[in-house]
Amino acid sequence: MIAEEGRATADSTETGIVEEALPSGMYRVRISDGRVLRVGVDAACRGTLVKLIAGDRVELRIATRDPSRGQIVRKL
Repeated sequence: MIAEEGRATADSTETGIVEEALPSGMYRVRISDGRVLRVGVDAACRGTLVKLIAGDRVELRIATRDPSRGQIVRKL
């Protein structure tokens, strides 16, 4: 939850499949409704998440301000 000017907003969580590894630790992920997002790895997961390759299923958090971006929360 992010508190902002007295309002609390929550990012939505989705599952998706990694399509491509991009430079700088970013990934292209296709979620269940067909959208393709550019996502990074959550800071809490960086130490435990070893490597992602095309075809891996992941759980990700989609940003509320920019629905084309998000963060990978965990590998499924």
